[in-house]
Amino acid sequence: MAGELPDNAKLVFGEHVERAAEFVRLLEEHGVERGLIGPREVDKIWERHVLNSAVIEELFDKNERVVDVGSGAGLPGVPLAIARPDLRITLLEPMARRIAWLEEVKERLSLDNVTVLRGRAEEGPVRKQLLNCDVVTARAVAPLEKLAKWCLPLLKGGGRMVALKGERAEEELDRDGGAVAKLGGVNPEVVVVGADVLEVPTTVLIVERQTRRDR
Repeated sequence: MAGELPDNAKLVFGEHVERAAEFVRLLEEHGVERGLIGPREVDKIWERHVLNSAVIEELFDKNERVVDVGSGAGLPGVPLAIARPDLRITLLEPMARRIAWLEEVKERLSLDNVTVLRGRAEEGPVRKQLLNCDVVTARAVAPLEKLAKWCLPLLKGGGRMVALKGERAEEELDRDGGAVAKLGGVNPEVVVVGADVLEVPTTVLIVERQTRRDR
């Protein structure tokens, strides 16, 4: 069941595993009724959602400023914030009912390193507020070209877009790589993380925002 504590959860979250377990319990109890996950996902919350999100923590440097675009249920931002309390994470979400959920989760789990912000990445006031962050991350939000259009302007030069993309990441890069380059994305790379702890590891597409010296 989703509420049981898997051994690999202890490996991924270490001393923070009970906080991760509480997040799973919240999703288990309220996720379906609040439209955050589908009914068939309840028994897969640990593996498919929480651990799948948390293993990307190895891709972040210490104390980085991170924006989770289209955070929804809090994925990947909440598991990432639990696994890496040093990161300063903004959960960006346009829908009021999901904002309410994220605020409740932040308070319930005492996530002092998390800020919840309502809005869309392409909106002017949002861009102004989140400008020059180190990393933008997103999970199942949009195709690569559209995601790059939203996310790259939030990054400082040399900052990274870290998109959880699944098995079709290479296909997306082949299809949209030219468009991403025109938007200022450089050094695209598909990376697999969590292979040592997950049955199905997480496939991530990383794109840097070009710096002036790259031009």
